[in-house]
Amino acid sequence: MARTRSRKTFRRTISNRTAKEPDFPLMIVIGFLLMFGWIMVYSSSVIVAFSQDLTPWFYFLRQLLWIIMGIIFGYIVYRFDYKRLPQIATILIITAIILLVTVLIAGVSINGSQRWIRLPFFDLQPSEFAKLAFVIYLSSWLSRKRPINKFKSQLGNYFLTEMLPFLAVLGTILVLILIEPDLGTTGIIALTAMSMYFIAGSGLAHNLGMSVLVIFSLLIGSLAAILESYRLERIKTYISVIQTGLPEDKLGAGYQLSQVLTAVGSGGLWGLGFGQSKQKFNYLGETAFSDTIFAVIAEEFGFLGSLIIISAFLYIAIRGLKIARNAPDQLSSLLAAGITIWISSQAFLNIAANVGLIPLTGIPLPFISYGGSSMIVTLVGVGLLLNVSRYAKLD
Repeated sequence: MARTRSRKTFRRTISNRTAKEPDFPLMIVIGFLLMFGWIMVYSSSVIVAFSQDLTPWFYFLRQLLWIIMGIIFGYIVYRFDYKRLPQIATILIITAIILLVTVLIAGVSINGSQRWIRLPFFDLQPSEFAKLAFVIYLSSWLSRKRPINKFKSQLGNYFLTEMLPFLAVLGTILVLILIEPDLGTTGIIALTAMSMYFIAGSGLAHNLGMSVLVIFSLLIGSLAAILESYRLERIKTYISVIQTGLPEDKLGAGYQLSQVLTAVGSGGLWGLGFGQSKQKFNYLGETAFSDTIFAVIAEEFGFLGSLIIISAFLYIAIRGLKIARNAPDQLSSLLAAGITIWISSQAFLNIAANVGLIPLTGIPLPFISYGGSSMIVTLVGVGLLLNVSRYAKLD
């Protein structure tokens, strides 16, 4: 019954509603995370900047630049007519694939990962752009899927003309990102794709397609474990933490996780106070203001401060899905759902890794971690989400 009502909601056209103001409560929460993250980047990056003979404000000011650029581009897509996105979806996904191939050929290798294309004033991370491009492409593809009326006669045609091309695009994206290697981003895109496909329809054919998608993603995940031995080491370290509470090899493969858990545990209930983190003094290395910044937050603001950040992301997830459910058409509903799932899953996977619930993934915390590509692309996604919120019926 709920799925039937959802499909009826998808069929509403935007002509039934006029644009109104964006979702201000969502904007306030995201603005809080941006401001808090900006301050925490300064707290976490000073010692690294000092060790690199840079001004203490170096990363702090660059993060402000990324935020401003993200807000500008986010505002542009906020004013954009989202109904025209299907017209450029193919161009966006082809551009993403070209960039992912380019980074493997001419990208910059850092710590064994080739994920960045060095530009004069900016290091572009194509995998971040691929997240947004694929959500737009998938929203456009799923919103124009035709129902299968005669199951036996049309099922084969469905898999040949729709499912296989979709898997080809998804597989290309996932494999290219996996080669970099970037397992965290691969997992986020796969999870987003499966979630969007699941909520887009119902019926036997749809469920069979969902099964194919799950099996396909599991095969890609298995391939990831085989390609790189260091991932097996991370899994072994994680299992050791689950069994004993501490990494088995604290000075080797488990060093970073050991330092992360020390930071989180040192914060206690109230934290050590702003700027008082000990683990950011080179124990966490350069990840202190990027991938493991949540550990610094937990150390300085304790359990209560961490709970506030987690609650903020939970609110974004709930509010974003509410926008999706009340969106005027299927395209906008899938677009809002995809953006929400992408940002929320990335946030909770990052937090889970920082508290030892899953192996370290190396993905940034949205709105908080330092990074140009991630910040700009995430804020563009928020711009699209707020765009849809103008037409959604919210309380």
